[in-house]
Formats: sequence, C-alpha cells, structure tokens
Amino acid sequence: MSVAAIADKLTVGGRLTRDEALECYLQAPTSLLGRLANRARQVRHPEGLVTYIIDRNVNYTNVCVARCKFCAFYRGVGSSEGYTLGFDEIFGKIEETISLGGGQLLLQGGHNPDIPIEWYEDLFREVKIRYPDFRLHALSPPEVIHISRLSQLPTATVIARLIAAGLDSVPGGGAEILVDRVRKELNCYSKATAEEWLGVMRDAHEAGLRTTATMMYGTVETLEERLEHLFRLRELQDETGGFTAFITWSYQPEHTELGGNEATGIDYLRTLALARLVLDNFDNLQASWVTQGGKVGQLSLAYGANDMGSVMIEENVVRAAGAEFCMDEFEVVRNIENAGFIAKRRNMHYEVLGDPVFRQRNVPRMRELAVARGDGRGGEAEDLRAYEARSAAAKRTRLGQ
Repeated sequence: MSVAAIADKLTVGGRLTRDEALECYLQAPTSLLGRLANRARQVRHPEGLVTYIIDRNVNYTNVCVARCKFCAFYRGVGSSEGYTLGFDEIFGKIEETISLGGGQLLLQGGHNPDIPIEWYEDLFREVKIRYPDFRLHALSPPEVIHISRLSQLPTATVIARLIAAGLDSVPGGGAEILVDRVRKELNCYSKATAEEWLGVMRDAHEAGLRTTATMMYGTVETLEERLEHLFRLRELQDETGGFTAFITWSYQPEHTELGGNEATGIDYLRTLALARLVLDNFDNLQASWVTQGGKVGQLSLAYGANDMGSVMIEENVVRAAGAEFCMDEFEVVRNIENAGFIAKRRNMHYEVLGDPVFRQRNVPRMRELAVARGDGRGGEAEDLRAYEARSAAAKRTRLGQ
C-alpha cells in the first residue's frame, strides 16, 4: 500500500499493520508523519491540554548483577562505587519532593542480590505510615523478576505482596526492545526475556495496577524489530487495557560497554510519531525531554506527544551515560505554553490535579537535577544490615569484617 493510501486509511480511523507501519517509517516524509500523529493526538485530546507530573526519580541502588551492555549506571557487587540508600535517605527525598508540590516517587534500581523482598515491603509500609497520600510508582518488570528469583516466589505473588505493602503502580523500565535477538545481543535477555517482561505487566494489570510502557531504541535493533516492540505492546493493551502511557527515548552511548552513536532528533520524532499511530489504544505518549532536551521535547507535542512527563527532581541513570538536561516545573510549563497548549499537573493515572504549583506559592527554582547522594559516596546504609545478605562482599560488610 502506498504512503498516500496508508494516510487515507489512518484519517478514517483505520489500524496500521506491521507492513504499513514499516512503509510509513521508510517512505513517509517527516512532516507527513508529524501531521498524522498530531491529528491522532487531537482526536484523543481535543481540549488542548498538555500534562506533566511532579515526582522524583530515585534510584535506590546502583549495585546490579545484570550487566547490560547499554548501561553506564550499574556497579558490580563489592564495588567501592556501589551504593544502596537507607530508609532515612529515601524519606528525606520524599519530603523534598512534597515541598516542591510532588506526590509520587518513581523508585527503580539495580538488581542487587543483597536486597530481599522484605526490604521493599518494610520500606513501602513505612512510607505509607509516614506519608499516607504519597504514591509509589516502583519496580520495573525486570526488578520484579529479580525479586521473584531471589525469593523463589511467582511474580504474581511478589506483586501481590508489594501491593499489600503499599505499591501503587509499576513503571515500564527494562523493556528496551521486546525482541529476544536484540535482548541477547544487549546482554539483557537474562534479566527478562520479552515474554517475561510482558508477563509481569500482565500480572500487574490483572492485580488491578496501572503501568507505563517504554522503548529504548537506537542500539542494535532493526526497524522491523523496533516496530515489533510497538505491536507487542499494542496486543497486550488490547488484552488488558492496563497501560496508561508510552515513553520512548534514544540510547545514550557515553560511558557504556556497547558504545556507538546516539540516534538523531529526527529519528526520535519519527519514532515518536509512528508510536502514536501504531499504539492507537494508548491514551498518552510522553515527550522524553530528559534525553532529547527541552526544545525537542517541546517539538514532540507536534509529533503525537500529549504529556511532558516528569519534572524528575533527581536522575542518575541517563546522567551516567552523558545526558544532563534539567527542567523544573517553571521550564516545563513554559515549554508547554509556548507551544500553544494549556499546562496541567496530573498524577500517574493521568487525572488532572490542577494548575502549576509555582503559580500558587513560591517554589525554589531547580537549576540541576539532584543525584542519589550529593557527596557521591558508595556503601550500603546501616539499616540494610538488618537483612540477610547473599553475596560474600555484603556478608563481610554486614558482619563488620
């Protein structure tokens, strides 16, 4: 089918096939892809709103046994640069988030063999006791699988226990590309196969949780494999309806084992636009300003995105790979409004909460994103020593040797 015929099909509400999506990416002018994606966004969001969330991205540990080739963040077990945050450190981050108008923690970390499921349960329960209305958007599917393997419990049971402790929703990290050939080459197959990632999301949806979905592109995948990722997400959304949003970003190569080059901004916009057209059952698409910068993030609003994502407050993973963009609430709102939209705060379920906080009270400007520990020190917190260790290095530390 020609690009013109495909465009006509989309205009009357038709659904893209894999072959049609590939033809669009290969042959459609970028301007046409943008117009089609923008129209699809307007159909779903005719009111002219663009949303964002004030939350904090806390990476509770960088100790990880997965060793993905594309990751510059992780440190091996026993590394002097490895860290695990303590409960009090996390509580301090929550209180700062609340002071900035936020109500949620995005909590993700490495696959640390010395953190048992009980640590997460105790942390979540204590957060809910101290901050009853605060939300925990926590633990990507590979982390759930890692906890499942450590505890020898099914992932559905892990999710049920975490919900009982206070888990509110699950972020879509660790998806990379949902094709096992790619995952094997990136050395992330062992942490989660494509089916395992999708299976955790299915379990979460069946347990009543809403989740997000992501895609990191620009490593070793073909365009066909990039599209396969999108169609697998569309199929699961048809089945469960549990995804609230889709977020895509380009691989950040600096300081990684894989190396290589970052995809261009045009590639990002084309990929985003195609995602809007393929994922016709996803209400929301986020702009990835944290990897693309504020201006491309702003331009994303003309290529299918209806949300500017998170103010973030803190970021460690992408920063480790060389990207250090920062936008506080003021900058996020300025970019939205300068693009001709109305900016509104939201929660993880995309319920509108209201107008920008900085227009209601004084909020300190944020000139750079915070990090896990301001002093950069490694080491696990004292309270982790109350839990049983698995690695020899952690056993020595917890015994005070």
